[in-house]
Amino acid sequence: MTPPVTAGGGDSGGGGQQGQQQQGQVGIGQTIVGFIRLAVIWYFASKLFTSKKPSDPSLLSSNIFHKGESLDMWLYLSEHEKFNDFSNESALIWHETNIPFAVWGPQSTRSLSLKYRLSEALKHNGSLYAHVYFAHSGYPVDPNDPEYQPLDAFGRTHPVVIYLPKSKADKRRNLLGNSEASEEEIIHQVIDGNQIDSKDDGPVEWVSYWKPNVTINLVDDFTRYAIDGVPANIAPYINVEPNTGNYFPTVFFNEFWLLRDKLIPINATVSELPINLEVSPISMTKWQLFLQIDQSLQIQRSYGSMVDGEADELKRVFLEGNPYLLGITMIVSIFHSVFDFLAFKNDIQFWNKNKSMEGLSAKSVVVNFICQLIVFLYLLDNDTSWMILASSGIGVCIEFWKIGKAMHIEIDRTGKIPMLRFRDRESYAGNKTKEYDDLAMKYLSYVLFFLVACFSVYSLKYERHKSWYSWILSSLTSCVYMFGFIMMLPQLFINYKLKSVAHLPWRQMTYKFLNTIIDDLFAFVIKMPILHRLSVFRDDLIFLIYLYQRWIYPVDKSRVNEFGFGGEDDKPIDTLTSQEQEEEEKKTK
Repeated sequence: MTPPVTAGGGDSGGGGQQGQQQQGQVGIGQTIVGFIRLAVIWYFASKLFTSKKPSDPSLLSSNIFHKGESLDMWLYLSEHEKFNDFSNESALIWHETNIPFAVWGPQSTRSLSLKYRLSEALKHNGSLYAHVYFAHSGYPVDPNDPEYQPLDAFGRTHPVVIYLPKSKADKRRNLLGNSEASEEEIIHQVIDGNQIDSKDDGPVEWVSYWKPNVTINLVDDFTRYAIDGVPANIAPYINVEPNTGNYFPTVFFNEFWLLRDKLIPINATVSELPINLEVSPISMTKWQLFLQIDQSLQIQRSYGSMVDGEADELKRVFLEGNPYLLGITMIVSIFHSVFDFLAFKNDIQFWNKNKSMEGLSAKSVVVNFICQLIVFLYLLDNDTSWMILASSGIGVCIEFWKIGKAMHIEIDRTGKIPMLRFRDRESYAGNKTKEYDDLAMKYLSYVLFFLVACFSVYSLKYERHKSWYSWILSSLTSCVYMFGFIMMLPQLFINYKLKSVAHLPWRQMTYKFLNTIIDDLFAFVIKMPILHRLSVFRDDLIFLIYLYQRWIYPVDKSRVNEFGFGGEDDKPIDTLTSQEQEEEEKKTK
């Protein structure tokens, strides 16, 4: 199928889009990996679960038509799902002759583009169906014709109009009551039928959308199936002749590359719409692959592991991306998943074994927890799928666990309500680390608060929000995504003052740096605004500074460093103070 020719719509903006785009960037990479995984699973499943051919030929179902036979085609458009008005010339919009069946060549592919005038019923949520019929050359498809032969003709019906819930106006509003915004500037968002908000009052209104591209594929399939052993994924498409038990050629209306933004809404002001028709062969493998991918995407959407519209974005990558770059992206995406796992594993191992906070920024750990919590609350406020919420929630728990490793957490029961009390560890407060950390956070907070205040005022004045609570979360989340890299600066300052990087978890940082390079690659592959594309490279600068510090402050792994780590395996040496040792013994008792 050729890519759709109708021009698509532009992107819509809004508050908090930086966060959604950054999540989408990694999400698309993971989806590409899932795409490869599905293809492999489909291959082995087709080999394992396809029924074996019985030895008796009478129990086998084969294709009635033969390879290379000439076919004639008729395409009718009708507002009725059942069609028998073959004498209606106005309903016949396309007729082709001498199409070789299952032969790959220029003669096998035909196309036609035209304008279709809409009836009054169609303008008011009416239906329209495409009825395509094939027959041996010279034979009619009308059952009322005296020369009609049932075994020489076949066809299929497919809707040209699809119904989706009416576009709902965005519930967000300008909290300052700015009346300058005209009604034409209200953002509308088309939502999928399965994503309707049940909290909305009133009945759901449906709008008809026009499919500008209709692609008809004749499947190149001459497999001899067992009568009761047709694979489940293709069984609904097989048209079996009841008398002989054989099947007609499979007609497949290919909408795999028909993206949501290509659909055209139908209303009373539209008089005619374009329609691009094409008929061509398709291989059995490609057809089954399309079916398997669509089925898998539907399953992922039903389980909440894929956001609505993400499937279209994945397909857009294949339509508009460079094929060589896409191949590299698929391979690198696998490494991205591996590096994510290794970075997570080494991060947990480092903090689990770490016995000293000397040289590490404890305040950065606390701030990272706050940032992760803000993102989680923002996702919760925007009705995100449970898969993403679960992932973000686990991240919040891990960041809180890190605080327990970086500081002493105690429960204060002196008041009416028990409160958590945080106290610095002796290895952190008893040296210069705390002094440098406080100094770095002091000046950094001035810059960070200024940026947050400026962006919040801008968001309040020029953007719309559901409530004041949503405005606070949206502003904080946007600042986390835009200025989150600033939280890495205190550690750089501590490294500079201590003239050492021996205390850092270099294995985990190396994996994160490799993932950052992969994110840079995604920035060129995935469609996103220029400013956001440039922001992807912000972490690269910080990591390069870390590498420079590692170069000018070399680590001698043959000795134990001043922070309690030594040896090639980075195993920690117990450097706890006597007070901390007593507290650890109490916990283990």
